[in-house]
Amino acid sequence: MSAFKLTRRSALVAFVALAGSPAVAERRALARLGSFGGIHVDVAPLLANSGEPTAGWVAQTLPPAIAQALAAVGRSGASVAVTIDYVILGPNSGGTGPAGSSPDQMIGTVTIGGGVTSPLRATSWYYPAASDAAMIEQSNYYRVYNLSQAFAYWVARGV
Repeated sequence: MSAFKLTRRSALVAFVALAGSPAVAERRALARLGSFGGIHVDVAPLLANSGEPTAGWVAQTLPPAIAQALAAVGRSGASVAVTIDYVILGPNSGGTGPAGSSPDQMIGTVTIGGGVTSPLRATSWYYPAASDAAMIEQSNYYRVYNLSQAFAYWVARGV
């Protein structure tokens, strides 16, 4: 008989270590996609307003999201310049939105094909979970990721 005993906590830690976190998996997938041609994302105003890690997350998640959204509408080679000014995350405890959610917003400008620059605001809804309090940074990363997807959708609609 083995004297090795595994507690629930150590089993959970081992499982998470083997499976890897979803955030790490997403970041690796984004890194494999490489550069995104004519897509330029400027997060300098966001860096001045919100700082890190928010600006870094936007710089990491928005270009592939725009590339994917443009490909979905058949314009994968379009030249797009985006400047992100603000990312506003609603309260972590929930809000007055649908089912107690809180609104998150990404505000910036979009220039497509070197033409007219247009303001753009995207909104997504955050539904708090009990585990979010313990993993606030990961929770906020997913919120920024969802905002990037929403912003990219509206960029592609303007093409």
